[in-house]
Amino acid sequence: MMNSASVRSRYLQPYRTIDLVTIASLGVAFGVVFWAWGKLYGVLDLAATIGYPPSGALLGGTWLMAGVVGGLIVRKAGSAFATEVVAAAISMFVLGGTEWGFTVLLSGLVQGLGAELIFLLVAYRAFTLPVAMLAGIASAAFASVYEWTYYYSDWDFGYKLAHLGFFAVSGALLAGLLGWLLVRSLAATGVLDAFGAGREAHERDVVHQD
Repeated sequence: MMNSASVRSRYLQPYRTIDLVTIASLGVAFGVVFWAWGKLYGVLDLAATIGYPPSGALLGGTWLMAGVVGGLIVRKAGSAFATEVVAAAISMFVLGGTEWGFTVLLSGLVQGLGAELIFLLVAYRAFTLPVAMLAGIASAAFASVYEWTYYYSDWDFGYKLAHLGFFAVSGALLAGLLGWLLVRSLAATGVLDAFGAGREAHERDVVHQD
């Protein structure tokens, strides 16, 4: 049976310099993506919501991907949360801001917490596709409830539940599935050799060669 010291060590692994650099690099990269998506979102969201406003949440999963990818790569307590927050901060401050102002950073905090919760629940030991999709769904759920309060407080409960459902689907597919595929693709190139994802890619190559 695992003792308490062993359990703590699973949650409190020290960060290496490369972990911090990777979180920062991912945050900057996704911050640019978030900023660009924000510029495009107004047009796409208008088209998506003409018939049914909550359906606009189907486009929201893109903003959740940083936390999922950061958690899948770095695999340490706080990595999903930190990557999402850095990306939100970059999109808000460094790139000249967005039309949503300071709420972008608040969204990043909430979204990062959602993704982090799933990695915490699996003790930072499982990084499969289902875990990635669950992280995307949790991030979306946190974001949806946040948006009910700050953007859609006048919606009735049916609209809010629909928004949650659409956001969860988007989180599962755009953040979870695409995020997981992105990490697999990066690992296959060798750029993640210092991380678990890179070692797993090499193991898959060995199995295929056998």
